[in-house]
Amino acid sequence: MVSNPENLFKGQQFTAEVILWAVRWYLMFPASYRDLELMLTDRDVSVGHTTLFRWIQAYAPEPEKRVRPHLSRCDGSWRADETYL
Repeated sequence: MVSNPENLFKGQQFTAEVILWAVRWYLMFPASYRDLELMLTDRDVSVGHTTLFRWIQAYAPEPEKRVRPHLSRCDGSWRADETYL
């Protein structure tokens, strides 16, 4: 990644903080772009869902790449007690 994170967001209309909020929420929660648009509107940030789509496409791969090694792996075997099905 670039040594100065602000260089990544140079020329953007919104601050790096707002862009990173949206990217983090998209990666953390099963939210659509329109849901993210509403979440940001609740925080007085007016941004369109198409802009959020562009942010996710541009900025999500790097945080995901950094977090992926720290996630625990499952062994591929899942069992559930039939009383909970």
